[in-house]
Formats: sequence, C-alpha cells, structure tokens
Amino acid sequence: MTTTQKKKPYFGLTGGWLTFWITVACATDMTLFGYDQGVFSSVVITQDFLVSHDLVGPTKTTALSTVTAIYDIGCFFGALIAFTTGERLGRKKAILLGTTIMAVGAILQTSSFSLAQMFVGRIVLGVGNGINTATAPIWQTETSQTKWRGKLVILDMMMNIAGFCLVNWINYGLSFAGGSVAWRFPLAFQFFFFFILWSTTPWLPESPRWLLAHDKEEEAIEVLSCLEAKPIDDPMVVTQRNEIAFSIQYERQNAVRWRDLLKKDKKNDTKTLRRIFLGVGSQFMQQFGGINIMSYYMPTVLTKSVGLPEKMARLLSACNAVSYLIFSGIAVLLIERMGRRGLMLLSTFGQFVCFLVITILLRYSATSENGSVYGNASVAFFFLYYGAFGIGMLGVPWLYPTEINSLPMRTKGAAAATATDWITNFIVVEITPIGIQSIGWKFWIVWTVTNAVFLPILYFFYPETANRSLEDLDAYYRTNPSLIVTGDPDAICRKRPQKYIEREDEEFERTAVGKGAMPVEVAEHVEWTEAERQR
Repeated sequence: MTTTQKKKPYFGLTGGWLTFWITVACATDMTLFGYDQGVFSSVVITQDFLVSHDLVGPTKTTALSTVTAIYDIGCFFGALIAFTTGERLGRKKAILLGTTIMAVGAILQTSSFSLAQMFVGRIVLGVGNGINTATAPIWQTETSQTKWRGKLVILDMMMNIAGFCLVNWINYGLSFAGGSVAWRFPLAFQFFFFFILWSTTPWLPESPRWLLAHDKEEEAIEVLSCLEAKPIDDPMVVTQRNEIAFSIQYERQNAVRWRDLLKKDKKNDTKTLRRIFLGVGSQFMQQFGGINIMSYYMPTVLTKSVGLPEKMARLLSACNAVSYLIFSGIAVLLIERMGRRGLMLLSTFGQFVCFLVITILLRYSATSENGSVYGNASVAFFFLYYGAFGIGMLGVPWLYPTEINSLPMRTKGAAAATATDWITNFIVVEITPIGIQSIGWKFWIVWTVTNAVFLPILYFFYPETANRSLEDLDAYYRTNPSLIVTGDPDAICRKRPQKYIEREDEEFERTAVGKGAMPVEVAEHVEWTEAERQR
C-alpha cells in the first residue's frame, strides 16, 4: 500500500472537526456527571423509594443522608484509581473503564429493592464517575489549542449543568406519575450517556502529551498533526512537539520523589507540591463554597428550611436548574476575558453575598411572625447563588488543576484535586440534612464564613493560567517564583506574557530555518504572533 493509499486516522477528521468530537465525548462525560449529581435530589423525597428502602420517618435522616453521600465515597476511590493507574492506561482507556463501571452501578441502583443493594450501587457508580471526572478534563485540556482550551473545558462544565437541568425536569415530570417509575426511570436513563461514550471514545485520538511522555513519539506527532490540520513536518507541529518534549525531559531530570515532596524545594524544580496544592485547593473551595447543599438537597432545603410544599419545591428546583445553565453558559464567554483568577474571585464574592442574605432572611423566617415572607424572599437568593457559582466556581476548579500541574504530574495532580472534591463533597452531603434539622438557620452561617475566608486565598496565592500554553506554566515555575503572586504582573495578567511569545517565536524560527525556506503557514504564524505582540 502506498503512502497516498494509507488509511487516514480518525475517519479523516482533522483540526476543528477532530476537536469537536473530542469535545462531544468529554462534554457527554460531564453531562453524565451533572445528571448523577441531580438525580438523587428528587429520588430521596419520592415516597415509593422511601418505603421500598425502609427510609420513612425522622429517625431515618442519618441513613438517608448516608445513602446519598456514599456515592461521593465511591467517586473518591475512583479518583484514587485514576491517580494510581490513569497514567498507565492513558486518557481514553481510563474513560472507557470508568464508563463501564458506571454502567454496572446504574444497573444495581435501578433494580434495587433493598438499602444494602442501593448502597453498593451508589458506591460502584461513584467509582466509575470518579475515574471519569479525574480524566476527561485532562483529555480535553491536552488536545485543545491554547486559545480554545479554557472555553472548551468550561463548555464541558456547562454541559454538566445541562445534565443537572435535564434530570430536574425529568424528576418533576415523573413526580406526577408516582410509583417506582418516578425514581427507577431517572436512574436507568444514564445508559443514554453510556452509549454515546462507548461509541465515540474508542476511535478518538489519545493525548499527544501522554503519548510523548510514554515514548510513543510517532503516534504523538501524528495526533498533533491531525489536531492542527497540518503535515507532520510542519514547523508549527515540530515546535509543539519540541516544547512538550523539553518539558517532559526537564521534569524527569528534576523529578521529586513522593517522599521528598514535603522537603524544601530545590531552586531548579518546578514547584510540584505547590502546584498540587493549588489544584487541590480550588476543588476544596468549590465544595466548601456550599454548592452541593443545593445540588443534592434543593427540594429538601426548600421544604425544610423555607417551608414550601413538595410539588412547588420540585418545580422551583427545575426552574433554578435552567437559570444555573444560563449562567454557566456566560462563563464560556468570560473565561478568557476575565481569566481564571478573576472568575473565581467574582464567583466566590457572589456566593458570600448570597449566603449572607440567606442567613439573615432565614433567621427572621424562623423567629418572626411573618416568617413565610422572609422565607419566600430567600428563594431569590438561592437562585442568585446558582448564578454566582455557575459563572466561576463551577468550571474553573476542574480546569485549573489540569493547567497548573506539570505534564508528568498532571494525571496525579488532577486526580488528587478530584479526590479532594469528592471527599469534601461527601462531608457536605452527609452533614446537610443533619445540620438543617439540628441547628436550623444557623447552618447557613458556616457557608457565609467559608466563602469570606476563600477570597484572600484566591487573591494572593493563585496565579493566572489563561492565555498561556501548558509549557508556559512549566517555564514560569522553573523561575522559582514567590508564593505570593500579586507582586509579579506576569503571574496575574490575563494576556499571555510577552516573554513566552518571544520564546515560542525563537523556537519556531529555528525550526523554520532548519527546514529551509519559510512556508506560507509559517509566515502566517509569524504575522499572527506579531499581531498578538502589538495587542
């Protein structure tokens, strides 16, 4: 077979179309994630489910919160599996493994007639989801061009809310049907997403960065070529390959053993521990910002704390999910303009204000003669809270660990961040029903305080990652930067720092000179970088 007759990989798709299909797979994975987070919020107030699993009565509050929260323990262990084996499997195989495990968990839940079976189903489903949520953002990040990377990962998280929105409306509609179908059908509907993942992921390209890190250079260059829609010997493809290879080699030469991570950093390392903590911290702040009080228990909150009827609580939860989806879409437009830091700060400040007002209103709702008026007023701020969370802390904590960690540590760093998300998620979901029942309106003070504490942490310690290549961030940490980032304009600016543009231009020109005359594509790239410099 001649070269011209050689079968084209990925069904001949290149450039934007190939990125599109990778995004379809990653977005489906995140839609499934959002669907799973929302599905149990109405299951736990469905009478047939409660009777079938012996969860009726106030004495069953702890068991009910645990069967809900145990899913997050499964997700935690799934993230640890991604942490330990994800790097060996690669991004695609890890997602396929996670999806298959989730399918087993979905079957166990859908067919459950006992609390023990539901516990097992929740854990198994969580294990699969933990693997997938630790892997899909990395796959999206490592296969996206710098200018699209942030938008696509945030788009994936917007689809997370689309799944959350979808399941809330399914739950509301089925509440009129009653019986077991009201909770079994939503649990079974997860297979719609499984089939999409099984049919797309196998034929899509592996991450070129993972391939180079595992000495699969020929395949990596082919993937880079297809993603850029350029020949394998094009200077742009060669430059990308060289920059990735340099970062891999530097990390290997200056690698820090796990046992040495807590020791004082060497001057020539790339601040491995600091970068892991930044990624982990973003997920910690996401969860202790209070979002999964709402995601898992919104109907419960509206009935127990606000005093609304069950049907109205379900309807408002579904309407709230739509507004949540709209605000998460706004984040796609803002992620590069405002940067990661800017959106996290804006989002967290909005959450703080909403919880402060909710706390005050629910306090008067519990103590005033006109309590229902204050309770009803608080509903508006639950809606606004979703908006504040959706524009920043929804997506950035999933994007940030995939950008801030170096290539050899990216899987481990993202998995550590995801594991942190799930274990803190478990804590929040476990304590919420008990907290609302035990201390009433004072429960909301906790979340007001946590959001206030997170603001200075984000401002002083989190560098910007927007409009930088992943290799730019490695170069930044090789300079032994200060822990406090506000003193370095290059660390917090939203535009790509000039020094990184110049470094890339030099490498690009060396590659072009090595090839002889500069091709048209190279000239266009040089013109583009010059235009970037002028902007």
